Amino acid sequence: MGEPGSLVTGGRAGDRSWCLRRVGMNAEWLLLEDGKEVTVGRGFGVTYQLVSKICPLMISRNHCVLKQNAEGQWTITDNKSLNGVWLNRERLEPLKVYSIHEGDHIQLGVPLENKENAEYEYEVTEDDWERVYPCLSLKSDQMMEKNKGLRTKRKFNLDELEGSGAEGPSTLKSKISKVSCEPGQPVKSHEKGEVAGQLNEYLDPKLTCLQPSGKALGAHVYPVPAKVVELQHRKQKASNPSASQSSLELFKVTMSRILKLKTQMQEKQIAVLNVKKQTQKGNSKKIVKMEQELHDLQSQLCAEQAQQQARVEQLEKTFQEEQQHLQGLEKEQGEEDLKQQLAQALQEHRALMEELNRSRKDFEAIIQAKNKELEQTKEEKEKVQAQKEEVLSHMNDVLENELQCIICSEYFIEAVTLNCAHSFCSYCINEWMKRKVECPICRKDIKSKTHSLVLDNCINKMVDNLSSEVRERRVVLIKERKECSVGNDKDSIGTIHPDREGTVI
Repeated sequence: MGEPGSLVTGGRAGDRSWCLRRVGMNAEWLLLEDGKEVTVGRGFGVTYQLVSKICPLMISRNHCVLKQNAEGQWTITDNKSLNGVWLNRERLEPLKVYSIHEGDHIQLGVPLENKENAEYEYEVTEDDWERVYPCLSLKSDQMMEKNKGLRTKRKFNLDELEGSGAEGPSTLKSKISKVSCEPGQPVKSHEKGEVAGQLNEYLDPKLTCLQPSGKALGAHVYPVPAKVVELQHRKQKASNPSASQSSLELFKVTMSRILKLKTQMQEKQIAVLNVKKQTQKGNSKKIVKMEQELHDLQSQLCAEQAQQQARVEQLEKTFQEEQQHLQGLEKEQGEEDLKQQLAQALQEHRALMEELNRSRKDFEAIIQAKNKELEQTKEEKEKVQAQKEEVLSHMNDVLENELQCIICSEYFIEAVTLNCAHSFCSYCINEWMKRKVECPICRKDIKSKTHSLVLDNCINKMVDNLSSEVRERRVVLIKERKECSVGNDKDSIGTIHPDREGTVI
């Protein structure tokens, strides 16, 4: 991008400077000046303006900020940029300060499709000032001054081009300024002032009213009509002066003819005066003839002045048409600028929508993963629930089949085990033994009964996990059986006398 303008090399010889070296290029390096904040973006007011030639919206208006912390360490901050700032291939969080060190890789924006690297990639480096200086990029204010100088130079070249040529509009302006088109003023001359003053005495009064104005013979300087001067200034400001070139050429020829006729008229007046002085009362015919010639010249001058006035009106009309044309062009240019701004805004909107779509896809992927994980957890929970229900069902089966008294079809209450290893409720087996002293299941003689505390504890714990109706029913049964067993012998476990079958001792 050229030399960095106002940067001074003399006072920094031998120093080492920090900079962001553009990867793969020996130009457009970004200088990190000690104690100064460096801003990078595509907008105005930043230290370094980066305008992408491939994708203009890749760099945000104020993309990132680089500055030193209290310890003098350089840091970088992503200023909420659209396409992000990447430090060593990892994207930075917006508005969070990160320290950078020599050799770190900084990437602004993301690579475009079918490209491996981004357009703006830098490497943090510290090097000698003599090596860094030729590769530095221009700052934003230096770029503006350079562009302003180029515009001024181009304007001067256009002005010189318009004024070039002996017969161009500028030359014509100088000629116009020497000619007056208003008759009725006395003739003035630096060299023959007295002669010109005596003309008014000897000439016919009819002729003196047609005398031209200005300075005759020698340096002729005539006042310029205000209309013509204003028209010339407007014509020079027009964007396309060649459009009325033919009219200006014709106007120039007309003014030259007027100047020539005025010169001839002055010569005739001087000649008439000289003849009158010489002859006094001489040949009057010659004087009349010369006066007639002078009158003819003045008539011709008036006609030329009328033509010149018509030319001026034509030029004014042409100028108005060109001015209207320029206004139309300016309006079209404004509409074109508005279209460009709208296109740029639309492009930014599209980029934002693409970013939002990418974020939405990421969120959808996360949600799908969470849903899948939730479904797996739900399936596992259902499996555990099924296993639990299976265990409960199995437990119910065990309770119903193995822990129920065959006499009352209820869960064992104060279970006792006979000598044949079958178990019954204490109340139920006592009532049974009043009729028969044999096992209701195997029909063996009952010789002994033993309380089974293990069965009682197991049944009580299992019943606690069953429904409230089952628990309440068990409590009622226990209460009823205790009431019925009052008055019976407390020692219900004993042996049977061998001589008396069915009698409990």
